Formats: sequence, C-alpha cells, structure tokens
Amino acid sequence: MIELKSPAEVDRMHVTGRFVAEILTEIGRLADVGVNLLDLEHHARGMIKRRGAESCYWDYAPSFGKGPFRNVICLSVNDAVLHGLPHDYVLRDGDVLTADLAVSIDGWAADSARTVIVGTPAEEDLRIVRATEEALEAAIDAARPGNRLGDISAAIGAVAAEYGYPVNTEFGGHGIGRTMHEDLHVPNKGTPGRGMKLRPGLTLALEPWFARTTDRIVYDPDGWTIRSADGSRTAHSEHTVAITEGDARVLTRRESESNT
Repeated sequence: MIELKSPAEVDRMHVTGRFVAEILTEIGRLADVGVNLLDLEHHARGMIKRRGAESCYWDYAPSFGKGPFRNVICLSVNDAVLHGLPHDYVLRDGDVLTADLAVSIDGWAADSARTVIVGTPAEEDLRIVRATEEALEAAIDAARPGNRLGDISAAIGAVAAEYGYPVNTEFGGHGIGRTMHEDLHVPNKGTPGRGMKLRPGLTLALEPWFARTTDRIVYDPDGWTIRSADGSRTAHSEHTVAITEGDARVLTRRESESNT
C-alpha cells in the first residue's frame, strides 16, 4: 500500500530528516585514523537516546538478514557497501567508510547514507564517491510530478554508465514514512517513462550505490554485511525525499550540502 503524505506529515518527516543529517555529519567528523567502528556506533546511540528518537535498525529482522540487527547504524568499510555490522575494527588511513542511518521521531522515519574517506584519499575512491553523489542528485532532479519511477532509476543508471560502474539492482531505494521500508522498490537502473507515475506526497529514500568493477555481491559470515563480490571498493549515497508540486524536497540534506 502506498500512502501519500500531507504537507504537514512531510514537515514531521523533515524534523526526523534534519536529525539524521546531524548524526551523519557528526559521524563523518569523528571518522578518523585510529577510531574504532564500535565507538562510532555508541556515539550514534547516545545522540539518538538524548534526542528521544528511535532507531529503525534496532531489532530489524528482514528476510535477507541474520536475526535481529542489534545496532543503530550501518558502518561499511572499503569493499563493504550495505548493512555493515559495526564491529571491533580500527579505521586506517585511506579507508572508505559508508555510514547508513534511519531513525524515527514521533512516528515518522527518515533514512540517509554518506560515504567518507578516512585520512589520505585515493583518486579512484574520490571518483566513486563522487559518482554516487552525482547519481543521487540526478535521481532527486528526476523526482518530480508527471515523471515515473523509471525516470528516477534511469537517471541513476545513466550516471553509473557515464563513470563506467556496473549497477546491482537487488538493493536500491524504497518508500518510507511511518516505517523505514514502505512499498515501492526503486532500482538503481531502469527505463525512462516506465513504472508508477510520481505524485505529490510520495516519500522515497533514494540510494545509489556502486562497486568499482562488479555488480555482484556477497555476504559476510555475520549475515548482514554486503560486499562487492570481487573485493573492489564501493560507495553509497542516500537521501529521503518528498515529491512536491515542483522540485523534490530533500528531507535529510546536511548543512554542508546545498539546500534543496
């Protein structure tokens, strides 16, 4: 079931989105050489507790995971790209870290992810991060009334093709609102003009993610962490957006980004 949100409900999601952006900004600031992933997890837990928010990840138990997820943030390093289980790992110079977070405040959820490079960046890592960020902006630009879901997917796929990155369509964007995952899957590759017509009030989490040289994935023994099948490095960018009468409203935009 797809629920269109009223402007007042989108405003409430924006409250949550701003808080998600605040946490991701803080995690990006703290991520440095010598920092343990578990310290980042506990820092996020503290911020969520102090705000009186609820983690959408804690006790999350989808069919693809291994038991309930008992963390509040996904932290994925280098060839890991999705659902990274925080563990006892100390960040090293040049590591690529993706932080993915969803929380709920007063019954309304928001979801966002960003990839940062710890210490000294390699040019090829900067390139794939930039590609996901550009693909996300292209998806946001396509998220307008009158377009169709396939236009969003095609916009992401076009950026990937421009950069020469393959695209996996098993995991992608999704509907969001009262819960973290609502109806509508938004693949990161698709055909323009196909799929559901976009209408004001539709709220989506858009999340292009790419691996450098493969579209295949493998799971860690922890049952959660997803990696590129060939060990190539990865990146992931995500925002929660609301379709409006005009440009999409980005509900998780960080202060360091241009406002939309």
